[in-house]
This record gives sequence, structure tokens and C-alpha cells, in this order.
Amino acid sequence: MRTNSSRRILAAVVGACAMALGATACGSPDPGSGSDVKDVASALEAGGKVTVWAWEPTLKKVAADFEKKYPKVDVELVNAGTGDKQYTALQNAVAAGSGAPDVAQVEYYALGQFAIGKSLEDLSGYGAAVHDKAFTTGPWSAVQYDKGVYALPMDSGPMALFYNKKVFDRHGVAVPTTWDEYVDAARALHKADPKLFITNDTGDAGATTSLIWQAGGRPYTVEGTGIGIDFGDAGTQKYTSTWQKLLDERLLAPVSSWSDEWYKGLSDGSIATLSIGAWMPANFASGAPGAAGDWRVAPLPQWTKGDKAGAENGGSSLAVPKASKNKALAYAFIEYATTGEGASARVAEGAFPATRADLESKAFLETAFPYFGGQQANQVLADAARDVGTGWSYLPYQVYANSVFKDTVGKAYVSSTTLTQGLEAWQKTSAKYGADQGFTVRK
Repeated sequence: MRTNSSRRILAAVVGACAMALGATACGSPDPGSGSDVKDVASALEAGGKVTVWAWEPTLKKVAADFEKKYPKVDVELVNAGTGDKQYTALQNAVAAGSGAPDVAQVEYYALGQFAIGKSLEDLSGYGAAVHDKAFTTGPWSAVQYDKGVYALPMDSGPMALFYNKKVFDRHGVAVPTTWDEYVDAARALHKADPKLFITNDTGDAGATTSLIWQAGGRPYTVEGTGIGIDFGDAGTQKYTSTWQKLLDERLLAPVSSWSDEWYKGLSDGSIATLSIGAWMPANFASGAPGAAGDWRVAPLPQWTKGDKAGAENGGSSLAVPKASKNKALAYAFIEYATTGEGASARVAEGAFPATRADLESKAFLETAFPYFGGQQANQVLADAARDVGTGWSYLPYQVYANSVFKDTVGKAYVSSTTLTQGLEAWQKTSAKYGADQGFTVRK
């Protein structure tokens, strides 16, 4: 749960934009703050230092390769903490007017909050828009706001079903292809062994919104300073009607993801599936090495039999803070890290690409995963990337919204509150916060 001090910091991000409402559209670049491709080339020729705040390990290889290609450039990688910890540090630096990095890793769901707070540089003037066809749909959509491009996609998280083949085979249960079959499989596995659960879930904002996305729900709409929040749409109802059965019948392991107990469940098979992003394989190998050979990857179950609908879960971008002292050189680094040879180097190091070229390469598609019994799992994951549904939006203050998920929807996991009621409460809380910050909120 986010601390109150963190919430105040996050509020400040949006508050900076709220004060500007009525004067200009939030997130619009300042006049004269742009640059062009020639400036980037000149910056590379001149050289200098680029400070990068990121936790993603494959950037170490990228930084070394970039310095080798451009000897006059020094890239300093700093791990300022993952996710929220880094966002807090970044906003503190922005508020203080000093200490901000030249490049920051920002997850897709959090990007809008920093863009609307005018903490990030619009990269359109540096030539970012030329890459509009280079990236897959979900990540490219996520880095845009109010006609600007505020980052370049670093990776992606198209969802797939990771399942323990050994467990399913032992109990004669078919791998589900629809969510109705998934519920049936959950019942069959738990009946065969009460210690077995189809998956774990204690309430997670990212997982919930991703499954709503896949079901066709589009609860958030964002148009400038006007936002809409509606968790009563048909897609959301598909999700709640199915997931409520799993909750009511106690078919979900009450285990928090990323905990020691969670990794134990993945290792011993008591957690039989994960519906999660394509970045998960490396975590299996490092966190549950004893289950190597037991797990496989399959397409995400569908809400309607025969469909091929997908969604994103997780993923990050690289952005240039407004406070960067060397914006053109910073853009040159993130362009290198997210496209062409930089992106390919990261894929070779284990990242899941957001670039179409890497997703379609023969080497990538034919990579065999020993952990998954030699399966060429990238073929399933690449298909999932192509099937991601379009039109998804996050709130421009999604970081705050996610921080109150446990206080609202989370009650459905520990009380008689239903998921529908929890989502209604989440909607009201998120809408009130938006209105308090000066947004025009409509249902």
C-alpha cells in the first residue's frame, strides 16, 4: 500500500497541471522547447554525460554498446528504485528543481501522470513520431498523450496463459481455451486436490484492468482535460461475472504475487496457472528453478470461444524529464535503446520486445526455452502481441488510482463486497480525485 507521503507527492504531479487548466491543454509542449533531428546528431557529435534512472537490467548492455559506438558519450546508469520508489524520487527532483536524470524508466500506466504534470519532454520535435509503425499497438498507444509522444516503448507485456503441464496432465484436466473452461478447470483441480488452485489473486489493479481490457472493456476515456470512468460497461461485466465465481467458490489461492509463498506455489504446482505478461519467463527461471520442464505457454483464454482478443500487462518506456540538462543527447540514447540494434541487444539479453521487427525475426520466434520443455514459446507470445485490443487508455493519474485499489476493489477479496461493488467504489474514488484536481469528469 502506498504511504500517505507518497500520495501527496503523486497528487503534486497532477496538481501542477490542474493549475494550468483553462489556459492550455495539459501535456502540450512549451513553445520553443522542441528540437529536431539535426540537434540530436549535433549532440552525439559533441558528446557529454547522460544520467539514466532505470531498474531494467538489459540496459547495462545497451549503455556499454552506446558508449562504444559514441566514444564521446558517458552513460551513467542509476537504480533509483523500482516503480513507485523511482517515481517518488523523480517527482522530488522535479519539485526541487535539481537532481533529475536525463532519462527515466516509466511504466506505461504511470506515464500519463507525469506527462500531464508537465514533468516530461514531448519527444515529437526530436523525430519520435517517425517510429509510429515500428512498435506494436499497445505500447505505442501508451506513450502518447494529447497529440504528443512522451516516451519510446522499451518492452511490452502481451498476456498469455502460463500453465503447469505436469499438474494438468496428472489430473486429466484440459488446458482451458475460454474463461468458462478456466472456471471448470479451477473446480476440477481443486476437487482433485484441495491444495491446488488454478491461480493466485489477492486483488491487483494491473491484473484486473488487463483482464477487463481483454474482455473488451474500456472503462477509461481521456480527451484533453476531460476524462470518463465507467466500470459498468459490457467488458467489465464479463470479467466480474466470471471472476466472482472463482472468488465465491474459493478457487483462488490467497497468496500475494512476488512473495516467497507465491514462488513456492509456482515451484510445487499448487498454483497451476498465471495469466500474465510476456516478460514473465525470466522470473520463472530465476524464482522457481525447480519447476523447469513442468510449465508451458498457451494463448490467453477467450471470453468468447474462437476469438483472438488480447491485452497488455506491464511494460515500461524510456522518457526524458523536462529538467534534463541534455535533452537531445538523452533522446539519442533512448532511441538507440528502444529501436534497431539497441532493441535487438536487449531482446538477446532476455527482454520481450515492443518492436515489430524483433517480434517477427526468425531467431526470436525459433528460440527454444529449456524451462518450458524446449517449447518455442515466443511464437505464442508474438501472436499475443498482435492480438492486443486497441483503444485502451489509462487515467492521467493512474498511479494514484492504483494506490486506492486495495481500499475499494480489494474489499471483495476479504469481505462480502462483490467485485462489481468494489469497482463502483473505485470509480467513485477515482472520479472524485480527478474532479478535485481540476479535471472534467464524466461517466
